[in-house]
Amino acid sequence: MSSDVHSADRSGGSNPIKGDLLVIAGATLYGVSNVSEEYFVKSADRVELMAFLGIFGAIISACQISILERDELRSIHWTAGAALPFIGFSVAMFLFYSGVPILLKISGSTMLNLSLLTSDMWAVLIRIFAYHEKVDWMYFVAFAAVAVGLIVYSGGDKTEQNTAEVGDEEVGTGDWDVASTSAAQKDGTEAATKK
Repeated sequence: MSSDVHSADRSGGSNPIKGDLLVIAGATLYGVSNVSEEYFVKSADRVELMAFLGIFGAIISACQISILERDELRSIHWTAGAALPFIGFSVAMFLFYSGVPILLKISGSTMLNLSLLTSDMWAVLIRIFAYHEKVDWMYFVAFAAVAVGLIVYSGGDKTEQNTAEVGDEEVGTGDWDVASTSAAQKDGTEAATKK
């Protein structure tokens, strides 16, 4: 948002504050969606999650397009050139959302969202090298902040994971001692009563 304020080369929208608030709300809801999906991936069946995500996603998307984009949908002249981008987008989204639960199971929603932020750098590179346009210096600051966040999160995650594994081993050892002691006492009691 700050780069929009001091960049005079971009055309301003009719209501930039409203646009910024909508972007913030959308990003927040996307984050909530990813955290919820991570919870369900880690606590429920992944196949069931994907099935319901696909079913309800298709129903909600069909309702939205039939209500909000009815006229645009009617105006499309369906040719191979018009259909192929839709098919390509559908295949890309299918592959992306099929891989997301695996990443959520392994790394969590924080790593997913931080990783998605790095994809903006591709747009910056295309803008620089393909379109030969100038890029605001704030993009590089933001990318550096995201990269540092990824490194800090990845490093901190491994430390916490190792601590949790050591704690699990200690608890497991303690449970084994209690179980083996109980079994030995039970065997000793049975042997004493047989005599």
